[in-house]
Amino acid sequence: MANALYEALPTTIFTVMSGLAREHGAINLGQGFPDEPGPLAIRERAALEAIDGDNQYPPSSGIPELRAAVAAHYERTQGLAFDWRSEVTVTSGATEALAACFLGLIEPGDEVVLFQPTYDSYLPMVRRAGGTARLVRLAPPHWRFDRAMLEAAFSDRTRLVVLNTPLNPTGTVASGEELALLAEFCVRHDAVLVCDEVWEHVVFPPARHTSPMHAAGMRERTVKIGSAGKMFALTGWKVGFLCAAPALTQVLAKAHQFLCFTTPPNLQAAVAWGLANSDAWFAEMPAALAASRDRLIGALSAEGFAALSCQGTYFLTVDLAASGVPLDDLAFCHLSVREAGVAAIPVSAFYETDPVTSIIRLCFAKRDETLDEAVRRLAKARDLAITAARADSVRA
Repeated sequence: MANALYEALPTTIFTVMSGLAREHGAINLGQGFPDEPGPLAIRERAALEAIDGDNQYPPSSGIPELRAAVAAHYERTQGLAFDWRSEVTVTSGATEALAACFLGLIEPGDEVVLFQPTYDSYLPMVRRAGGTARLVRLAPPHWRFDRAMLEAAFSDRTRLVVLNTPLNPTGTVASGEELALLAEFCVRHDAVLVCDEVWEHVVFPPARHTSPMHAAGMRERTVKIGSAGKMFALTGWKVGFLCAAPALTQVLAKAHQFLCFTTPPNLQAAVAWGLANSDAWFAEMPAALAASRDRLIGALSAEGFAALSCQGTYFLTVDLAASGVPLDDLAFCHLSVREAGVAAIPVSAFYETDPVTSIIRLCFAKRDETLDEAVRRLAKARDLAITAARADSVRA
């Protein structure tokens, strides 16, 4: 009676760990939402628009004010020139934008190159659209890809490539060399690149985000996805952007109109206002998050945990094996939330095959006191794991 693909899917790891956090009254460093409520001026604008603005159906592709603001923002911040009338579509979040890409651009039997660890919605959506995934496995500590890895993944049937940069869950930013290499393969195989760039403004110097649209031959074959929720730390708003050449946009807009016809007009208007009036936010927000990242790294290091490099996003990864934890990531995350009161995400959940099983992901977009207490609880969880392992060894 049910679709076999969705029937077989497990509950997402985010839902599982957040549910356990609520059940056990734990600190939730699992799901990626900040403690702070987002810019007050933009929230006030949304409230004002809900009272005084138009609350009927806006255009399916988005209100003109927001589409024009998105184009102006990307030209000002990334040197990308978009015609807002023919190259910008507003979606109900980046996940809906991704669904429009997969349903609009994949024909049954097409091969789609994905990089794992991969955000958990990609693979089921690609398969539902009829695509066959070809997976490139990234590994710690650097999480990079090279020519040999792409040669193994691309084929004559490659039609779509999905890249997430900055990358959730690893916090890495694709290098110029990687973007140029990927562009070479996309052009050679006549493939479209869908680039999930939702973390583009959450990048910490000296790292720098560059859209692959700048690479040679990529302007006409790249779909750029952005997220107001990530830009402004308003993750519940679900306002996303699709930016692509007119031929791609025409198809994507048609797919979008039958997924989620439109997006709340007051939120669209508030985001349009925010994009034009938030220079201070875009300067200060990454610096504040970098300070939180550094605080978490320092606290973890003081407790003997081995944190990996983080160039962007809200997320820091920790190597359990290098931290002396005698459990895999999933087992440790369950122990941690149930017995020590802190929730994390096992990075193995982001792999379809051959998972890395020694890395956990922590969200650092939290208040200082929350991060400090979370690390104390993680240290308790590690001590419990070590004690249990010793007891098992004695019994054996």
